[in-house]
Amino acid sequence: MKKDIDFLQVEGVSVAIAREENELAQVEWNVYFINNNNFPLENVLIASKGYGEHEGEEVKTSVLRHVFPEVAAKAAIQVEPIDPALFHLTNEYWVSYYIGQNIYDKRFLFVPGSIVEENLIHISILEREGILHS
Repeated sequence: MKKDIDFLQVEGVSVAIAREENELAQVEWNVYFINNNNFPLENVLIASKGYGEHEGEEVKTSVLRHVFPEVAAKAAIQVEPIDPALFHLTNEYWVSYYIGQNIYDKRFLFVPGSIVEENLIHISILEREGILHS
């Protein structure tokens, strides 16, 4: 049962939505999971979904699940591309992973209006500009 699991404090991980140009000089946006720890993370599960309202109607995206057997120390992995047409929604990334026998779990939310030009910063591990959520 979930109530029997001791979820420990999550540290050293982030989710970023970063902007980049493809080989055709078109802007693309991608979601990245970043492990800033000095040790690898095992069995990383990331569930993503978007939800909110558009023109008075409730909107929900499909739930996508991504599994990564290991994320190396001081590394970033691309989780999925994201369409800018979804930036008006709340974009949620629920991350779970193991360190040894311990499970860690955290929800990262990008609220409507947060993925905008004014909020872009340089994300050194990605060598790109984006929105970083720790």
